[in-house]
Formats: sequence, C-alpha cells, structure tokens
Amino acid sequence: MRSVLFAGVGIFLLTFPVFAQREPVTAVIGSQFEAFLNNDTETAFSFASPNIRRLFGTPERFGEMVRQGYPMVWRPAEVRYLDLRDVAGSLWQRVMITDQTGAVHLLDYQMVKMENGWKINAVHLLNGRGDSV
Repeated sequence: MRSVLFAGVGIFLLTFPVFAQREPVTAVIGSQFEAFLNNDTETAFSFASPNIRRLFGTPERFGEMVRQGYPMVWRPAEVRYLDLRDVAGSLWQRVMITDQTGAVHLLDYQMVKMENGWKINAVHLLNGRGDSV
C-alpha cells in the first residue's frame, strides 16, 4: 500500500510543473480570444511569440490570417481548455473550440515562456485540413 502511495506522489511531483503552468497559459490564450472578439488585432498580436511576430510582421496581417484561416479562433462560440502537455520540452495546450455554426474543432497551442510571460508560438488544427501556424 505504501508503495502505491509513493508512486502516486512521485507521479504528481513529476507532473506538477506542467499543472502549475496551466492557469497562466490558459489566461494568455483566453486573452487572445478576447482581443479577437473585440477586433483588437494589436493586442492579439502581443500574445504571439517573437517568431510569429516576425513571420507576420504587423498586427493587421496577423489578424487577416486568423480571420481567413482560423475563423473558429476569430469568433469562437465556446472555448474549452483540455489537457496541457509537455512534449519534448515544449508545453502544448489542447483547446476545444465550438464555432458559430456549432462545429467542434480541436487545436493545440504551443506555448513558450519569455521574460515577460507566456507567448503563443504555434497553433495546430488537429481536425479538418490539418493546417498550422
């Protein structure tokens, strides 16, 4: 019995660093959703990592890409945060989005820790066309 308890505690301690990051990570993603809903591409762009910011250059170009390629992210009807995982040293937050038509989409958000907090470094659409940024 004691070995089962120690195993459970050991697993918790190994996964605790990921769980401890969940709230800050989901807060960043949620803030970006809120910015999109307010048509505030400048604020939404501020949650992107330096790599994404270099790739798109301006908040306007970034916003246009999201509007065209990720309409479920631009105007979600419902957002649900699923598991946060450490994959080869990168944190990935799975998000289930229900769009305005009622279709459900699964996306993985790769998060990176910067000096000024968490940033979104990539988004992979897990169903549908399999596009990613």
